[in-house]
Amino acid sequence: MGAAVELVPYDPNWPGDFERIREGLQRLLAPYAVTIAHIGSTSIPGLAAKPLIDIDIILRGSADIPAATRILLDQGYEPRGNRYDDEVWAFMRRDGKPPERVYLCPPNNRTHERRMIFRDYLRGHQAEAAAYAKLKLELAETYRHDGDRYTAEKRHFVEAIIEKAVGERQA
Repeated sequence: MGAAVELVPYDPNWPGDFERIREGLQRLLAPYAVTIAHIGSTSIPGLAAKPLIDIDIILRGSADIPAATRILLDQGYEPRGNRYDDEVWAFMRRDGKPPERVYLCPPNNRTHERRMIFRDYLRGHQAEAAAYAKLKLELAETYRHDGDRYTAEKRHFVEAIIEKAVGERQA
């Protein structure tokens, strides 16, 4: 069983929180970071979300992961492992306001690319964003004490949106 699921209404401060966090990460990881992107539900205006900022950091290359990891660990980030078997390394910082979940990604990373497709599609399609919000709230109620199951049950919706977005791009 995973962690408890806590969703809160959209907070209009989240974009500013991300910018503040991004600036700090950019200073820390300047020799390694190419792009720092706001991902996850807090990056989609109006969407209920877990009250933490999800961030993908795209590095120059896989060889930069150890050095970037050392910097994050020195700054109090907790290592959370390679979560997707594609060289995406996760870190948590719980003492931040709001807390942060940071992912180190090599360039051209499939997980990062799919996250951006999903985020950008929901930002531009209100009906799909509303459907996702409804699903998240239902799943949070059903799997209140099982964060892993909550996440797994969203997967079909997420995959369908990514497939739709890619199809529309190709059309």
